[in-house]
Amino acid sequence: MNNQKNRFLINIDEKTFIPSSELSFSVSKSSGPGGQHINKVSTRVTLLFDLAGSPSLTKEKKQKICKCLGKRINKKGILHISSQQYRSQSKNRDSVIALFKVLIQQAILQKKTRQETKKPFRAKEKRLALKKKQGQLKKIRKKISLENFD
Repeated sequence: MNNQKNRFLINIDEKTFIPSSELSFSVSKSSGPGGQHINKVSTRVTLLFDLAGSPSLTKEKKQKICKCLGKRINKKGILHISSQQYRSQSKNRDSVIALFKVLIQQAILQKKTRQETKKPFRAKEKRLALKKKQGQLKKIRKKISLENFD
């Protein structure tokens, strides 16, 4: 019954869903300050996702994820994401799932290429006029030497 409760789908985009059954979690002790509580309780949650063996993602999406999140993927093709932000294991679990979703979405997202446009004639004219004006100012500020009067 408890196992059914924990099953859900992570919606990456309109076509991509990752079932929770593809995710596995490991817990360990968090680092940093926290007194005696930190020495007794394992609150850091690490999400493990087998990217190489995932049937939910296409080959192209897997390649994009590898390119963007390469530092978080080991040689076996397993993505590691951990969270130790909260003192509660359940909050860290929710946090790491949210982070996983965001990272995958950013990796898969198509970046639009910039269309080059021609600069307007007026803008070019204005830029050249400002350059000419700046040159005139510099010419006025120039020191006058006595050699020119001989």
